[in-house]
Amino acid sequence: MDAETECCKCHLLDLPWEDVLVTHIFCYLPLRQLVRLQRVSKQFYALIQVYLANCRTFDLTQIGPSLPKEAFCNILRDNKVLQNLSVQNCSDWVTDTELLPVIGQNQHLLRVDMRGCDRLTRHSLVAVSLSCTHLQYLGLAHCEWVDSLSIRSLADHCGGLRSIDLTACRQLKDEAICYLSKKCLKMRSLSVAVNANITDVSVEEVAKNCRELEQLDLTGCLRVRNDSIRTVAEYCPKLQSLKVNHCHNVTESSLDPLRKRNVEIDVEPPLQRALVLLQV
Repeated sequence: MDAETECCKCHLLDLPWEDVLVTHIFCYLPLRQLVRLQRVSKQFYALIQVYLANCRTFDLTQIGPSLPKEAFCNILRDNKVLQNLSVQNCSDWVTDTELLPVIGQNQHLLRVDMRGCDRLTRHSLVAVSLSCTHLQYLGLAHCEWVDSLSIRSLADHCGGLRSIDLTACRQLKDEAICYLSKKCLKMRSLSVAVNANITDVSVEEVAKNCRELEQLDLTGCLRVRNDSIRTVAEYCPKLQSLKVNHCHNVTESSLDPLRKRNVEIDVEPPLQRALVLLQV
């Protein structure tokens, strides 16, 4: 009986790799666990490499910034089918050297998140624009290396872009945002928050060109005034959310028409603010 039981034993790695393990098991494991599994044996290492070569999404936030950059390069060396890539906040070690090869061999990327990666340069963004022409989302918040030249390259090659986060990209001025809005007419979400260089000029261009706009974040754009907010109200019928906190030159006179359309605004109406203060 023992001999018979022994003969019936089936090890995990005896299952078909690509048909069963990759497709029906490893896709449910967190990336952190997969990386740990690679250390178990040579067979597991090879199996996980097969999985990683075929995965469509790679999110480094699941592992954390402690991943060595050599491991990052090794993990994605065989992948040419990525659609979603996030290296968000891996500023300790992600540079152009690690990112450029990944971008270059993955031309089907739809979403790239580089928020907080302050050791990259414009070369990474230009590479994204040249390789990923079907890009729909790009996260660049707090990447102060983003400049007008790299944004122009992005606009010229990624006309289908629908969402971009340029929060605290302080090198950018009206000229870059205007150019982007004229090329990326399908834009639905835009953040240019925490940028004192942004004025009514670029906000009005965005409103007039991006008629599909649903979310606009102008938080801390001190030079934005009522005139451009009125233009947004006029030209963007699909707007759902507007953030104008700390925009001291934007008043209720331009916000009220948007409130009447049930647009979500992050600044409370004057009467409501007054009631809150009275309660305090």
